[in-house]
Amino acid sequence: MPDRPATLRDVAAAARVHPATASRALNPETRILVSEDTARRVIAAAAKLGYRPNPVARSLRTRRSHTVGVLIPDLNNPLFPPIVRGLEDKLAAAGYVALIGNTDADAGRERLIFEQMRARHVDGFVLATATLHDRLLADVAAAELPVVLMNRLSQDYSFPSVSVDNEQGARMAISHLARLGHTRIAHIAGPQEASTGVSRLSGFREGMAAHGLEIIEDLITYAGRYTVEEGARCVRELLTVPGGFTAVAAANDMLAVGCYAALDEAGLQCPDDISVIGFNDMPFIDRLRPPLTSVRFPHYQLGTEAAQLLLERIGEREGPVKILYLAPELVIRKSVAAPAGSDVQAAEDASDAAPHLTPVPLRRATSRRAGGASRERASGTP
Repeated sequence: MPDRPATLRDVAAAARVHPATASRALNPETRILVSEDTARRVIAAAAKLGYRPNPVARSLRTRRSHTVGVLIPDLNNPLFPPIVRGLEDKLAAAGYVALIGNTDADAGRERLIFEQMRARHVDGFVLATATLHDRLLADVAAAELPVVLMNRLSQDYSFPSVSVDNEQGARMAISHLARLGHTRIAHIAGPQEASTGVSRLSGFREGMAAHGLEIIEDLITYAGRYTVEEGARCVRELLTVPGGFTAVAAANDMLAVGCYAALDEAGLQCPDDISVIGFNDMPFIDRLRPPLTSVRFPHYQLGTEAAQLLLERIGEREGPVKILYLAPELVIRKSVAAPAGSDVQAAEDASDAAPHLTPVPLRRATSRRAGGASRERASGTP
């Protein structure tokens, strides 16, 4: 039979100290409470015995598990791995481990995973799944759990969150299409229970109005989910609208990829017949044919900022709620061109005037104390 694992009492006996002293010496946060000689003796004894702390026992004593629950709506979406990587790196540097749960954008599955993580005494949650009318958020607020929203906003801004400036990103996309001469522009809106879907639709409307372009309601279609399949379905619907359209701005890249499939089915070419712009600039879309023009934001930084906000909430439950926006950038590729029959030279001049990577100007932060939300703008540089 193998030897039993060494316990804290075994380490304490070998180092000739009380178990409580051994515990303080082995915990970096409390090591300052014992002498250097004692700490060295305890650490040496633990190494010799092969002692490994029991995280469950420690969490019962300290009420901290040093784990964080992270709920993601769709791990098939290439957008999320770099975001989660940034989150994990920041948490690991602070001694925390992230538990990842994929909800498939299903409210029942989200609730189940949330409750299972809560039963494991996670110290807080990062939610990339929150909707504007989410009952789960109401329960979280009642339980006073440390929670940060990632790539999402709550309807009343009552939770700390970090996201891209969605309205500005959508306006940038429409401005680029308008400069090229497009006037009949369609929009595939994201799910309207998600803050991203609502704010990107709002940015689309604002961008059209800013350039004096007519908003044709029949050329706005609504995706039920951010998937390739929904993008294809929406484009098939748009292609039945009388008068047609020359460009489509999709609320995210997965929907834009679906556009490619539906246009191909209809025998149409992108961008010769219809231009396509996405949102998120997820990995590998530059490998599409044609490479997809998209609104970029720093994915890795989104994760690190969300982790930092959560660590602040874990360490200090009170204080202003911070709402952080990352600046979008328009990445211009080959999926957008001047509409057929337009003044091509003027359109080409407009395209040349627009840099390949167009950052949005930053706006000054404002903050409100006494329980209000602190709203901040951050650069897009990781």
